[in-house]
Amino acid sequence: MTELHYLELTDVARRLHSGEVSPVEVTTAQLARIEALDGTLKSYATLMAEQALAQAKVAEAEIRRGEIRGPLHGVPVAVKDLCWTTGVPTAAGMAIYKNNVPTEDATVVKRLAEGGAVILGKLQLTESAYADHHPSITPPRNPWNAAHWPGASSSGSGVATAAGLCYGSLGSDTGGSIRFPSAANGITGLKPTWGRVSRYGVFELAATLDHVGPMTRSAADAGAMLGVIAGADPNDPTASQEPVPNYLAGARHGIRHLRVGFDPAWNGAVSDAETNAACAAALAAVRSLDPTVKEVKFPDSTQIVIDWPDNCAVETAVAHEATYPARKSEYGAALAGLIETGRALTGLDYQKILLRRNDFRGRVAALFEDIDLLLVPVQPFAAPTLAALGALGEDVEKVRALLRFTCPFDATGNPTITLPCGFTSSGLPIAFQLVARPMEEATLVRAGVAFQSITDWHRQHPAL
Repeated sequence: MTELHYLELTDVARRLHSGEVSPVEVTTAQLARIEALDGTLKSYATLMAEQALAQAKVAEAEIRRGEIRGPLHGVPVAVKDLCWTTGVPTAAGMAIYKNNVPTEDATVVKRLAEGGAVILGKLQLTESAYADHHPSITPPRNPWNAAHWPGASSSGSGVATAAGLCYGSLGSDTGGSIRFPSAANGITGLKPTWGRVSRYGVFELAATLDHVGPMTRSAADAGAMLGVIAGADPNDPTASQEPVPNYLAGARHGIRHLRVGFDPAWNGAVSDAETNAACAAALAAVRSLDPTVKEVKFPDSTQIVIDWPDNCAVETAVAHEATYPARKSEYGAALAGLIETGRALTGLDYQKILLRRNDFRGRVAALFEDIDLLLVPVQPFAAPTLAALGALGEDVEKVRALLRFTCPFDATGNPTITLPCGFTSSGLPIAFQLVARPMEEATLVRAGVAFQSITDWHRQHPAL
C-alpha cells in the first residue's frame, strides 16, 4: 500500500470506486503512515482513527453495492482544527479550548461526511488561525526542510497533505493562510470567493476576511473537494445562494479563449530572483497554452496591505470578546497583541479602513472587466528559515512584503488558486497564484488543470 500515499485524491478515488483498492485498506495505510511519520512532523492535533475506520467500513459497503456518493467517497481526508467536529476536541490552536468538544459538526465537516469522505483527524494550526502557534504547541514541521517555515495558519493542513498523511485537507485563509502553507509545502490550495463556502461551525478570526477552502495535491483535487463543501447554508446567512457547479466538468477544456493578465512591476518589485524566475517560467508555461496574455496595471494595494492588520485586529477583538481580556494570561503574545490593537482602534479609524477597502474592491473588479485571470506570486520569497521568520516578524516592511500578494484578495474576496511552479537552489518549493472574478472558481480549476497537464511540479514530493 505504500505506493498509494502520494496519489492525487481524484486518482485514489477512481481506484476506490473501481474496486481496485478498498476504503479500509487505504485508510489503514494512511493511519500507519501517520503513526510512522507524524511524531516528527506534528501535523495532526487529534487523530480520529476509530471513527475513520468506521467511516471507511461504511464507505466500503456502499461502494461494493454501487452506491457512489461522489468524488470523495471512501477517500481519507483531514480538516483544520478550527472546524467543529462532533465529540472530538476542537481547539483552534488555543490553550483555552484544549478541552472543547463540540456537540455538532461544522457545515464543511458535515458535507465531507455526507459525501462519504473518511475523516482521519484534526490538523494543527496557529493560535486562533493568526500568525504564531501557541507557546504550548509544537508547530508542524516543513517536510521539505524542518528548519524552514511550514506556512501559517493552516500549517498542519499543508504539512499533512504534502507528506502523504491525507489525500486532501481543509484550510482557512484570512490573510494568506491557505496560500502560504500551500506554497511552503509544494501543494495546490484553493481560496474560494468569500461566501462560497459556509463558515458555520468554524472558529472565527476575522469574519469578513475568513475563507474556508481545500488544500490538495492538484487543481482537479481542489475542484473535487470544493464541489462537496461549497453552497448555501441556512446556518450561515453570508454563504452564497448561487448554485454550485461541477468544477470538474469543464476542467480539461484548456484556457485558449481566456485572457490572462500580469503586472510585471507589481509582481517583481519586492520578489527575490528565484521567485521572479519561477514565476516567469510559470507565465511562459501559461502562454504555451495559448490564452491571450496581456500586461495590466494592478490597482495600488499599498494602503490595503497597511490596513489589513488593523482590519483583522478589530474583527478578531470582536470574535474573542467573550474570553479576552478575561482570560488574557492564557493567550500567546501575537494573538493578544492583535486583539489589543483592535480594541484600541477608534470607530473613525475603522470606518476609514472600510471605505478604503470598498474603493479597492471596486478597482480590482474594474480590472477584471478586461481579463479573466490574474497571475501573481504567492509571496516574494520561498519559506524562510524559522530563525529568519522571527526576525521578519519584527520588520514591518518585510511583513508587508510577505502579505503583498495575499491579503489584498482576502480584502476583495476574489478566489485564487495556488500552484507549485519550481524550487529554490536549496530545494524549497516556490508557487504562484491565479486570481479570478468572484464565484469563478471553475475557471481557476480549469486553468490549474491546464497548467498541471504540462508541468509536474505538483507531482514532486518530499523524501520522507
